[in-house]
Amino acid sequence: MPSLFFLSCCFCSLAAWLLLATPAPGSGAPGVEKEVAAAAAEEETALRVLVLLPKDDAYLFSLARVRPAIEYAVRSLEANGSLLPAGYKFRLFYSDSDCGNRALFSLVDMIALKREWPDLLLGPVCDYAAAPVARLASHWNLPMISAGALAAGFSPKTGEYSHLTRVSPGYAKMGEMFLALFRHRKWSRVLLVYHDDKEQRSCFFAAEGVHLVFREAGLHLDDFAFEESGKYADDVVRAIQGGERVVIMCASSDAIRNIMLAAHRQGMTSGDHAFFNIELFNSSSYGNVISIFHWLARFF
Repeated sequence: MPSLFFLSCCFCSLAAWLLLATPAPGSGAPGVEKEVAAAAAEEETALRVLVLLPKDDAYLFSLARVRPAIEYAVRSLEANGSLLPAGYKFRLFYSDSDCGNRALFSLVDMIALKREWPDLLLGPVCDYAAAPVARLASHWNLPMISAGALAAGFSPKTGEYSHLTRVSPGYAKMGEMFLALFRHRKWSRVLLVYHDDKEQRSCFFAAEGVHLVFREAGLHLDDFAFEESGKYADDVVRAIQGGERVVIMCASSDAIRNIMLAAHRQGMTSGDHAFFNIELFNSSSYGNVISIFHWLARFF
């Protein structure tokens, strides 16, 4: 039958084409093989660094602000010639960490979906973003470096945060500084006043560092948390009047100003009280200021 004969010819032609098109072992194009070998060698000597920082420029440690410094450091290391093994180079991966769980998702996606295993984690900075990433880094034996994660809970170097290295002093170190000051002045009582925003809780963690150090030293300590709503400044002043004469505060710059003006109206700034302010430009308050600028920019 003509149709059967035609199909037989087609199959024979296809089989012949496949035999001719399939290279014999070792007969591949030398250029292609060299490229594949070079790519494999480059992959073997790549030091993969996953950078987890927020894209939002409201943060002092946003990707846009930190990325130039990271890339300058990488260029300096690679140009030195003596700090890295021969042939090794850094490969940088950037991901938006925000200040929540997005950092954890970025790490899991890189390993589970992209099949890329990082050799080093840079960031996150925010405490709530850093905590789950640091736990996973410890479980997977990945070194992690952060300029943040300042809460006292990150201090132990065993257990779930064993692979975290912080390049900035934690809040507990600030507490030790205050403790040295109190001992020098022979003060033994203090009131901690802080704004607890229930989100990033920057001031809560800052106050916690002071609280833990003072409690271990046996000093008397009271605390007063407030929200920046209503007549909060008057509430804070009343708490100070009924409490201690040495006050350590943590809040946004606007809140501190309002509290000090309210204290001045009550005659509390003549030397009978000592006020200290910590974390003046914490991430949440600085972010609010930047957001205002962005809001105003829409009208000009």
